[in-house]
Amino acid sequence: MMKQLKNLFFTALFILGASQSVTAQTKIAHVDTNELYTKMPAMIDAQKQLEQLSKQYDSEFKTMADEYYTKLKKYEEEANKVDDKTNQERTKEITDMEKRIRDYRDNAQKELQQKEADLAKPLVEKIRASIAKVGKAKGFNYVIDINAAIFADGTDLTNDVKKDLGF
Repeated sequence: MMKQLKNLFFTALFILGASQSVTAQTKIAHVDTNELYTKMPAMIDAQKQLEQLSKQYDSEFKTMADEYYTKLKKYEEEANKVDDKTNQERTKEITDMEKRIRDYRDNAQKELQQKEADLAKPLVEKIRASIAKVGKAKGFNYVIDINAAIFADGTDLTNDVKKDLGF
């Protein structure tokens, strides 16, 4: 029995020692990807493009909505003064306008989302490549996003990645 306990103790000590040497060899750093995404000049330019496009869509949507409400008000005021056939035609016209406005809004949202994805994808890839490059150059095995970490008290590579990206 004593021999088994002794073997168990040495096995546990060996496993603990082996895991300590593996841990000692693993180097982990962190980076703040939110800061990189929000402060990268190219990403800021992309956001400005999206805001400009969004304002354009909003302006066109407002014009369509104003036209719709103007006609709707006029048609409601004149409903008792015109015949049934005219009211039916106007109802169809208003319904068609509503559909065009909804379709425009939906298409504008899709186009904005697609534009955002098109603009962001190469920038995100550039940031990830830079993180990997800096991490390898500094000898780290892993670089984690500080925003996903529960605790991060190690090396912060954010400024090094910023330098690599040129900002």
